[in-house]
Amino acid sequence: MERALYGPGGFFLRPEGPAGHFRTSVHASPLFAGAVARLLAEVAEELGTDELAFVDVGAGRGELLTGVLAAVPEGLRVRPYGVERAARPEGLDPSITWTGQVPRGERGLLFANEWLDNVPVDVAQTDDDGTVRYVEVRVDGTERLGGEVTGPDAEWLERWWPLREPGDRAEIGRPRDEAWAAAVSALVAGTAVAVDYAHLGTGRPPFGTLTAFRHGRETTPVPDGSRDLTAHVALDACAAAGEAAAARPAVIRGQREVLRGLGVAGPRPPLALASADPAGYVRALASAGEAAELTARGGLGDFLWLLQRVRDDRGY
Repeated sequence: MERALYGPGGFFLRPEGPAGHFRTSVHASPLFAGAVARLLAEVAEELGTDELAFVDVGAGRGELLTGVLAAVPEGLRVRPYGVERAARPEGLDPSITWTGQVPRGERGLLFANEWLDNVPVDVAQTDDDGTVRYVEVRVDGTERLGGEVTGPDAEWLERWWPLREPGDRAEIGRPRDEAWAAAVSALVAGTAVAVDYAHLGTGRPPFGTLTAFRHGRETTPVPDGSRDLTAHVALDACAAAGEAAAARPAVIRGQREVLRGLGVAGPRPPLALASADPAGYVRALASAGEAAELTARGGLGDFLWLLQRVRDDRGY
């Protein structure tokens, strides 16, 4: 998974970028970037400052960064960072620092949209004798069961995703917990947010979630670099890791709830507006449609948000 996504010729290093293959909330509507900009302003108010960092982890080609900077309220000064393993896109705002590592020591908002689901993980499966084994895969996608899962990986599975029956399958989320804890620890103060396809302990899928996307369609997860390899995130495990790193409770909420709280409600405009201001009516109608897509049940609205506050020595 690491090689297929980030190695030479890997999926996330391809010229077309992720947007050439699938649509995220960022690509669905500028309303999403506007909501993140409002969240950034709320973090600034909580920190008691008019200058703070915005760290976009898994920045793609800078789409969210560009949208947030365009929507930032007047008077709020932002130090923007794009954290991405691909090269800096051409034409990106020169104020954006493009880096392969989460910057340390910043105060502000760290935002990771559909990042954790692409942090590489191993897959485990229970064999016919009840032994949990790693799933090995060739570059053509052919699988076989390998060695027994032991040590920290086995401990993670037992705590977060126990496998009991032959054929039960899971993605071992320990690398994602560690990645999230490291990102949270990089902030001095502020809020860290992860938004992703996710599941919780009460509803783990019995056969895992590993899949792939190419050219807008779900496809077989072949690790050849031609497609996105992704698996849903055990977000409660990441939350526990973030809590340990920040020494503060984390909150998990649905995208529908969070975006509505940030002003993405999407009511249809009144018909009277159509005659009074036809152009305004069309704009309002389009905005309502975009808001509906971002908050739709069974779609983008089912994404989960992990929100983790980080305190500094002054108590925030």
